[in-house]
Amino acid sequence: MTNYSLALLTIHNNTENLESDSVVSNDFSTTLGALILGLVFLLGVPGNLFIVWSILARTRRLSVTTLLILNLACADGCLMVLTIFFIIYLAKQSWVFGDAMCKGVFYLCNTNMYASIFLITLMSVHRLVAVVFHRRMSSLITKKIVRRVIVGMWVLVMLISIPSLVFRDVRDDKDEKNRTRLVCAPNHTQPRHVRFQYALETVSGFILPYAIIITSYVLILRRLRQTKFRRTVRSEKLILAIVVTFGIFWLPYHVINMMEVATQWYKSDSHRKEILINITKSSRAVTSAFAFISSCANPILYTFAGKSYIKENGFAFMARLFEGTSMDQTGTKRKKDTMGLSSVDPANGSEPGSTMLQNGT
Repeated sequence: MTNYSLALLTIHNNTENLESDSVVSNDFSTTLGALILGLVFLLGVPGNLFIVWSILARTRRLSVTTLLILNLACADGCLMVLTIFFIIYLAKQSWVFGDAMCKGVFYLCNTNMYASIFLITLMSVHRLVAVVFHRRMSSLITKKIVRRVIVGMWVLVMLISIPSLVFRDVRDDKDEKNRTRLVCAPNHTQPRHVRFQYALETVSGFILPYAIIITSYVLILRRLRQTKFRRTVRSEKLILAIVVTFGIFWLPYHVINMMEVATQWYKSDSHRKEILINITKSSRAVTSAFAFISSCANPILYTFAGKSYIKENGFAFMARLFEGTSMDQTGTKRKKDTMGLSSVDPANGSEPGSTMLQNGT
């Protein structure tokens, strides 16, 4: 997704639709964005590194859910590391890292942002299979198949992030005080470039994944209502919390994207176009920074979900939590667990992960 940064977009307000007046000239917006990103960096980098360490060093068995969470933590952790470039960019209100880094940093940022939502979508689809279609499809969900799907997902996000390499460069810009600075901004020269980039970003990185996620959870809830056994599934609640959190933090960003697209349908002298341009210019840095919060929120969600293990397991509590989500899928239950861990198939009384256990998932 091409803009996950903070201070990117520029105004398309001349007759040739060339972009100018970067948002980094807005002192309030850039200052607030830098503060948000500074907090995100401090929470997100150690938080996601702790998740990766917990899974690789402490978790005894990698389930499908745990494998997806590991990839999600890697994607989010990479994003958190990249925020340091955007903090400096906003603080200096000038891009000081050169053209190659301008393209490269934004490309990596977009790649990992796409990866985050796609991995969350895969989690939802996996829960759908585990709860609704486990008798027909669970035998197909082996670790080997899941790893191939994840590799294919990473290849896909690398491909659809290419517009950030094509439509971005460093150029001179003047702020409100007529001071010249360098900005790393989109280089759209035609309205169709703007429509393509932001529509692609919002449709493939938000609308389509969320349509799949919502459909998955509607089917899951319908199935759970049919069963006599309605005990809480730990991984179900955890994944649902991740989905909702991602949506809350990313929705404002994509609303601004759609406003960007809408500006291209108005004439250059349109009053409505001028209003939309002013809104997007003043909001882009803040909504982009706000979107980054979703990547540091997951470690916080895991901590709350695993708080019952902290006293007993110390720093190993996160691994204990992920072992719990693994038991959600295998149907195993431990006496020490304080929450119900299984969902039972109403048709035959079997647990949806029982077949998965045979396949090593």
